[in-house]
Amino acid sequence: MTTTSTETTAFPEGGYRYAKGVFQYSAGVAALPGFAIERVRFQQAVPLADGFDAIAAHLRAIGRPLTALCACELRSPAPFSERGFHDFNRIYAGTLERWQLLRGDHNPVARTNVCPRVGAPATPAFQAFSYTVPADDDAGPPSFVVSGGGEAPDGHASYREVMVRLGDTSPDGLRAKLGYVMTEMERRLAVLDFGWRDAAAVQAYTVHDIGALVFDEIVQRGALTTGLTWHLARPPIVDMEVEMDLRCARREIALLWP
Repeated sequence: MTTTSTETTAFPEGGYRYAKGVFQYSAGVAALPGFAIERVRFQQAVPLADGFDAIAAHLRAIGRPLTALCACELRSPAPFSERGFHDFNRIYAGTLERWQLLRGDHNPVARTNVCPRVGAPATPAFQAFSYTVPADDDAGPPSFVVSGGGEAPDGHASYREVMVRLGDTSPDGLRAKLGYVMTEMERRLAVLDFGWRDAAAVQAYTVHDIGALVFDEIVQRGALTTGLTWHLARPPIVDMEVEMDLRCARREIALLWP
């Protein structure tokens, strides 16, 4: 690994650079020159172990190494306790380590993990994944993925201790939570040298009615030109209420498995 700036680190084995996050995921990734990010969405969520097998098979079929994996989108049955989240992350990160994606406490792979209100899987599962391919830099826009983030900063001993307006799902509470999450998305975009106008897809995840907040807190603040996809889903940790992620993939495809 080589540092490309004070903000991101190159992962040449994968063809991308990443913004440092925590052991279970980076804050986001962007394709290195000569590469582009593609995204695959499973038609139905695939259980975690099978999902990794499907990813390996897809990368092998297109002639890309396992280290090309740069982002994972997971779905879980219900929010985890903080201990349960930690234990799950160790299992998840174990596969990344076997695939030689981890370097000590550095994890380059971006991630979103949310819990659908309707149609939740029975066990943690893959909904989508992204990877890099060699590409002409002039053939399309620069590609990136910003990891999902909720209303609490990563890296603390307890999420509950630092959650914005813990337990407050009033309109004012949701506005404060959403405002925090938007600020964090802006920070991650800036670290990757992008802005809102570069985002081709913007997702919000919450089971609460944020309809009255969408224009002021998301659309207008982010100057969104591509709209917003709102998923009725919870963040992966008990008592967290709002999450968002962003991306611009060069190509997106759907995959049936098996």
